[in-house]
Amino acid sequence: MAHVSLRVTDQEKLWMESYAKLNGVNLSEAVKDAFFEKLENEFDLKVVAKYEDDPDKMLHSHDEVKKILGIN
Repeated sequence: MAHVSLRVTDQEKLWMESYAKLNGVNLSEAVKDAFFEKLENEFDLKVVAKYEDDPDKMLHSHDEVKKILGIN
């Protein structure tokens, strides 16, 4: 397994350790989870931006969707 090290201030280390403890994980897991969550969020935002830029997308109001689905 690969090893990664980070340089942080003493205060940052305390915050990171506190966050890990609060979430019931070790520091390594907390940092890894935070990194991959950020990565997923950025990917999701790019997908949404791509969709919003699509000139062929169809948008419907709630009332239109109800009518399409036959919901009164």
